[in-house]
Amino acid sequence: MRTIPASELIINEDGSIFHLHLLPEQLADTVILVGDPGRVAMVSGFFEKKECEVANREFRTVTGTYKGKRMTVLSTGIGIGNIDISVTELDALANVDFATRQEKSEKRRLTLVRLGTSGALQPDIKVGDFVFARTSLGFDGLLNYYKGRNEVCDLAMERAFIEHTGWNELLPKPYFIDADKTLFEHFRDVTVEGITVAAPGFYGPQGRWVRLQPQDPQLNEKIESFDYNGRRITNFEMEGSALAGLAALMGHRAATICTIIAQRIALDACTDYKPFVRRMIETALDKLAVLE
Repeated sequence: MRTIPASELIINEDGSIFHLHLLPEQLADTVILVGDPGRVAMVSGFFEKKECEVANREFRTVTGTYKGKRMTVLSTGIGIGNIDISVTELDALANVDFATRQEKSEKRRLTLVRLGTSGALQPDIKVGDFVFARTSLGFDGLLNYYKGRNEVCDLAMERAFIEHTGWNELLPKPYFIDADKTLFEHFRDVTVEGITVAAPGFYGPQGRWVRLQPQDPQLNEKIESFDYNGRRITNFEMEGSALAGLAALMGHRAATICTIIAQRIALDACTDYKPFVRRMIETALDKLAVLE
């Protein structure tokens, strides 16, 4: 059995994982991921009991109990790179024996649900809607670095999208990855189904033009007009593809749910979106509390 070198899995002197600073026993099986460290307090404010609070850089964690169910809420910060760190370290906490640096023979499956904010790409999706990323479209290229990528991705949808958009070969190859089917069915009654783009940036990669012109000014129009068996691309965010892809490769179940706070078609945005986010959080907590 492979022993993971110290350079590949860094464990702090106190026995915690390198970036998250968590101990294995501090992690619940149900993990809520948020981007904003300040949102951890909003989520954990619903907990009846808190076991621990840990903070390092943008990674803030609270583990506690909601309606009798143990949960962890973790802030990842912004971007795909931080999801690579967070999901890899969460999996290590669950499935690596830190004493031997070897994988455990019995694997622990985590439920990872990202609650974020997003901009809509279709006119009928309104500010305040909750979009469930049934499929995530990764513009980031992260999953392409991992063995098994093709086995978990929808290659037919990928080919159709590349052809439809005339995808620039200088950009990372896009990938389509589904959320966990059980989670999709569980949240279906409180969310709008979507295909969600995870972009590696907020400005150019999402077609925003401030001073630097995007390489393809018509890319968003191509994205909006893409149709695959009656399904369309609904919204932009920045983390969901890596979450879904890494979880699928590792044997966890994962999903991304986003509150719409901007309408890219109407060129409108809502800066007072906290009430929408709070309602999304409470809705998600209630659903996760009864999830088996």
